[in-house]
Amino acid sequence: MERFLEKDCDPRQLSPLTLAFVGDGVFELFVRERLVCQANCPVNTLHKNCVAQVCCSAQAQAAQKLSPLFTEEEEAVFRRGRNAKVSHVPKNSSPADYHAATALETLFGYLYLKGELARLRQFFALICEE
Repeated sequence: MERFLEKDCDPRQLSPLTLAFVGDGVFELFVRERLVCQANCPVNTLHKNCVAQVCCSAQAQAAQKLSPLFTEEEEAVFRRGRNAKVSHVPKNSSPADYHAATALETLFGYLYLKGELARLRQFFALICEE
């Protein structure tokens, strides 16, 4: 198991939105690390590039790219995230994109809490492919 904290945590017992809360941070850390390792840029430039990659529409595209590769378990977690009841949808995104982005974040949170960093790295590498 690979995680920052080594505390017991069963992601199967957590709500989809709780998993998405963690997954949002995990996904953003992947993006930030990639951007910083690519070039030493002003922080404002890094921030703008990061926002472009973690927005709903970008995450929805990433989800669409990855979905054919999901295992049954990953598909079930993704579906739980997509079907989660959200309190609002940001005005800059469509409901479909927002639900897909939430589903991707749910899956990233689930895999992180399971300690499956190799699978997360594989997914992120595929997302970043041109």
